[in-house]
Amino acid sequence: MKITKTFSFDMAHMLDNHDGKCKNLHGHTYKLEVEVCGNLIEGGAKDGMVIDFSDLKQSVKALVVEPFDHAFIYHTGSERERQIARMLEGWGLKTLAMDKRTTAENMAQYMFDLLRRKGRLNISTLRLWETPTSYCECSL
Repeated sequence: MKITKTFSFDMAHMLDNHDGKCKNLHGHTYKLEVEVCGNLIEGGAKDGMVIDFSDLKQSVKALVVEPFDHAFIYHTGSERERQIARMLEGWGLKTLAMDKRTTAENMAQYMFDLLRRKGRLNISTLRLWETPTSYCECSL
């Protein structure tokens, strides 16, 4: 059995040294779809569920949505991105460091691993929509 919950958040990033428009600082409204699989719980308050949607929501919001929403996500391997992050942090603005480029693919993998490891969620598929017509999918 599989269930899916969808989330939305806004964030800014850039792809330093990219050969297109994404080398510029810009933002997206991301849509995140988290699919959890498993057997149905038997007995108790969660009887007949894979996971309670509210429990899934709480974990995803705490681990992904709140840290990413309205933040500048930057690659620690890029000096230019680190400089921008330091400037923003000096103004008290929100940033989030990643050890890889902030591509949709890398962010999806990061979120997938984080939710499985720290959230202890049995995620089977995670889709990160960067635009209404473009998404990345990470799955088992």
